[in-house]
Amino acid sequence: MGVRRVVAVAFADFQMLDVTGPLEVFSRATRLLDPAGAGYRVEVVANGGGPVAASSGLELGAGSLDKGRGAIDTLVVAGGRGTPAAVGDTTLISWIRRAATRSARVTSVCSGAFLLAEAGLLDGRRATTHWEVCDQLARLYPTVDVDSDPIFVRDGDVYTSAGVTAGMDLALALVEEDHGPALALEVARQLVLFMKRPGSQSQFSGHLTAQLADRQPLRELQGWLGDHLDEDLSVAALARRVNMSTRTFARAFRAEVGTTPADYVEQLRVGAARHWLETTDRNVADIARGCGFGTTETMYRAFNRSVRVSPVEYRKRFRASA
Repeated sequence: MGVRRVVAVAFADFQMLDVTGPLEVFSRATRLLDPAGAGYRVEVVANGGGPVAASSGLELGAGSLDKGRGAIDTLVVAGGRGTPAAVGDTTLISWIRRAATRSARVTSVCSGAFLLAEAGLLDGRRATTHWEVCDQLARLYPTVDVDSDPIFVRDGDVYTSAGVTAGMDLALALVEEDHGPALALEVARQLVLFMKRPGSQSQFSGHLTAQLADRQPLRELQGWLGDHLDEDLSVAALARRVNMSTRTFARAFRAEVGTTPADYVEQLRVGAARHWLETTDRNVADIARGCGFGTTETMYRAFNRSVRVSPVEYRKRFRASA
């Protein structure tokens, strides 16, 4: 196949990295390919063309929608703070709907999924978007099967990705699809990216989405936990530490933190284990003990629930990108 044409769609107040992240992956892949080989030609279009201001205040040069005529290999629709206004831009939505018919594959980054949904391109399809707006996408477009967990989803020739940097993970997957894993690996190495997060990987770890408790004893307990992961952190032991009954503690913790004590502790332990896997040569059994999992089997089960890859696979992929 010849040079693959990648067209990214921007609009006022778009998220800059939703466009530049994936396009940099495609551009770097092109530079790494043999000069005689087939790479990518990247373009940016917007309704009206000209410099388009991103939410960061930076501007990106874009051609008019007319410049996006012709066959397209990969259509990339960005998201960002300006998504609601872009969804209401009937000219833009109509163009996306028509452009999809001449695109080999259609993709969105972050809240760009809303534009695809408005264009009817996600009807009956499984899709994802930034975790903060997954519920909104499902509510506004009930015909879309919204999955809030993965960092990207493929349903036929339509690909949707989660927030911001997940667009780069998706672009790496597309490069691998086009040119094989070796090139995708080298692109990831050069861009110092995790090579390569599977689409099924969770968008975020539980402790990042949990909130700080209002009650001081619970808030202090949250701060204490990170330095005592190898101790007995059962619900009963934690309840004793804050001088509450087990039932009262479990109910108060979930109400104020947004997750159960057991899930919160598991995510802290997974986060610590990821750090050790990334930065040390300690064996998995040693890390499992040090993080409080006790056994490697328990750590494996926790990783499969949270990270969607095994500890060994996680370390291998991280070291490959490093």
